[in-house]
Amino acid sequence: MKRLRAALPLILLLLAGVVLYASGSLERLSPQHLVTHQHELHAHIAAHPWLSRLAFVGLLTLAMSTGIPGTIVIILAGGFAFGVVDGTLCSSVGLTLGSLVLYLASRYAFGAGTRPPPPFAARLHHGFERHPVSYTLFLRFVPVMPFGAVTVGLAWLRCPLWLFLGASWLGGTVSLVFECSIGAGLGEVLGRDGALDIGLLLHPAVLLPMGALALLALLPLVIERLTRRRRQAASPATRD
Repeated sequence: MKRLRAALPLILLLLAGVVLYASGSLERLSPQHLVTHQHELHAHIAAHPWLSRLAFVGLLTLAMSTGIPGTIVIILAGGFAFGVVDGTLCSSVGLTLGSLVLYLASRYAFGAGTRPPPPFAARLHHGFERHPVSYTLFLRFVPVMPFGAVTVGLAWLRCPLWLFLGASWLGGTVSLVFECSIGAGLGEVLGRDGALDIGLLLHPAVLLPMGALALLALLPLVIERLTRRRRQAASPATRD
């Protein structure tokens, strides 16, 4: 019964994610739907600038805290609705807050832990503490696992809160710049052409940030290779 009470916040978050995903609310944030109602959307934002941004941050926080797939749709919608700068700032706040809620609920569910983690988990945790930036960039940009699954995994590994917050904010915000740029580019092209097809991805306003995001995904691999070469070069000198 005690373990069930501890897991209750996490269970409620997961159930909220299922309800949000099944409600079809994310479909209303698709680029095609936003373009169809862009005049009403921009008029509402102009009339209620702060309320609109708070509502967007709240929606992204809820989506991130539940760990549901499809949060990229919300982020792209933020770039479309608010532009690159405001969209990135609002998305960064929502992503960080939502990740923090999911992390805290997961830590509470898993408890302090009476047994040490498996050797693989211990090595991963040790590596994350030594190289938080490269590990976070790798986990954030290389799609080995969904962002929510990474958050739950780091909570299970008992990653320090300060390390989790700093790394999640850094890794998330860097990618959000390009994701919001893609959203803004989609809005620009769709608003002019109105066609959602493969040619849309070849437009410079969409292609350039997508290419930059793909290159950024290779950054952790480059950092790891450079670090490995430096360690290998230092090993003979250490033995001498």
